[in-house]
Amino acid sequence: MDDEIVRFMKVWLTTISCLCYCYYISSKIPKGLFRLLSLLPILYLFLILPFNLSSFHLGAPTTFFLVWLGTFKLILFSFNHGPLAQSPPNILHFITLASLPISLNHKNSKPKPKCLFLLKLLLFPFIINAYNYTQNLHPLFILLLYCSHMYLGIELVLALTAIPVRTLLGFNLQPQFDEPYLSTSLQDFWGRRWNLMVTGILRPSVFHPVYRISTPFVGPSCALSAAVLATFLVSGLMHELIYYYLTRAPPTWEVTCFFVLHGVCTAAEVAVKKVMLRRGWRLHGAVSAVLVLAFLAATGRWLFFPQLLRNGVDEKAIEEYSTMVNFVKLKLPLHLLTSSLFLKNASGE
Repeated sequence: MDDEIVRFMKVWLTTISCLCYCYYISSKIPKGLFRLLSLLPILYLFLILPFNLSSFHLGAPTTFFLVWLGTFKLILFSFNHGPLAQSPPNILHFITLASLPISLNHKNSKPKPKCLFLLKLLLFPFIINAYNYTQNLHPLFILLLYCSHMYLGIELVLALTAIPVRTLLGFNLQPQFDEPYLSTSLQDFWGRRWNLMVTGILRPSVFHPVYRISTPFVGPSCALSAAVLATFLVSGLMHELIYYYLTRAPPTWEVTCFFVLHGVCTAAEVAVKKVMLRRGWRLHGAVSAVLVLAFLAATGRWLFFPQLLRNGVDEKAIEEYSTMVNFVKLKLPLHLLTSSLFLKNASGE
């Protein structure tokens, strides 16, 4: 654990140094192809840095922050687009926005109640503890356990990353999730509620360019479907890449198929809803919410989770919780003892 933390610190010190270079380059090279070329070494480093980490809880967030969000933010920044193009002219702000899963919020949105976040934080240990009884649980309950673990784990990590940034720098940040379990359609789930950091990156980098380029050739309706499919395809490929970092096993393309399937279904859903609305038809929200969650769970069990389960990523993650608890128990008494001795020596002087 000590060696892993040292490697983790080295990875992030390297990341900060790389982003200092990016900040300096942006003032010397105008937006466009030449700025992108100047950032290629940094993009390469972002791709290889997570290979230095072997733990799930340090490696997975680092991979997501650097390999996906960080590289896409820098590519957009090369052409003066994306969240970094709107960042304040301050190197600390630039590094924070480039390396962390946050984005400035220019709207006065109402903050979420803190009690809801605390409830999720308290619920998470119970979900982890439930894995001790999986041999006695129904397969459908285990599937619910996996879905809840993934959702709460990602949301809590992103929220705990954003809290110190919001507190120390005073940023008004965009929400990272918007209660995805309340989704009434696939479009609502993927576009407005689930992992909005990814949505905010994929829109300017994939969706808008594909829609703009294809509209003159196929018209706005087909261009919309093409843009949706391209966005889900890129998302699937990026998930496939992240799975490789987590498993270090050759890709099976299941997770890519998962996102392509959802892209096809989302595009079809948008087209069908237009017809239904013209005819005055509308599914009740409760019915559509159940259908959406059931479809997500069923396709997740079929295509999203198998690659992780086959390679033991779930077992590794659960084992690391015990390792982290033991690490804290070991280090905390030593820290308290050191502090006590220091205070005694100081008072004796």
